[in-house]
Amino acid sequence: MLLRIAKLLAKIVLWFVGLSLAFVVLFKFVPPPITATMLMDENSVTKDWEPLSNIDRNLVTAVIAAEDGKFCSHNGFDAEAIEEAIRKNAQGGRIRGGSTISQQTAKNVFLWQGGGYIRKGFEAWFTFLIENIWGKRRIMEVYLNVAETGIGTYGAEAGAQRYFNHSAARLSKSEASRMAAALPLPKERSVTNPAGFTRRYGNTIASRMGVVRRDGLDSCVYE
Repeated sequence: MLLRIAKLLAKIVLWFVGLSLAFVVLFKFVPPPITATMLMDENSVTKDWEPLSNIDRNLVTAVIAAEDGKFCSHNGFDAEAIEEAIRKNAQGGRIRGGSTISQQTAKNVFLWQGGGYIRKGFEAWFTFLIENIWGKRRIMEVYLNVAETGIGTYGAEAGAQRYFNHSAARLSKSEASRMAAALPLPKERSVTNPAGFTRRYGNTIASRMGVVRRDGLDSCVYE
């Protein structure tokens, strides 16, 4: 009986590893057609895939400044950010995440929203795979095309058209920083008329963008 269970579990693991590898390799070359978040969205979904070459570098710089300053130097996981998040969460108050852009991309493409140790375990596995199979440029390209940028709106191009009525290929520093400021909570934070925290955070991101460009913190995307 135990041997049968062990064999069954081994088969399940092998199937999972094989399928996950196959999808990761496929999506290295093919745009992910849909995500779990899009499927569960109660609103009409608007998305428009664009290659990274058609997305202004200002947005890449802005999301690195806002979400993951070590994007080009880590292997998918920022140990310091995770430790800081654990420490802050232990103190109570608003829950903080320690996810990198790579982890967010893995979650957005292959998994579902919400916490839980099981999902976090799968997220770590897919993060490892995309870091080693996709590379940084492809991770950024996919992230900027599947991230939720507004109510029923996914990706940089759809977001730019929604908020600024023009392509993501020409985003100003101000526009890019406002989009990045809204990314964590796109349904709650205004991009076109930011106020309070969102406005202040957008200004902070705009100032950090200069540091990102000066120190080459986005260089792995363009090397």
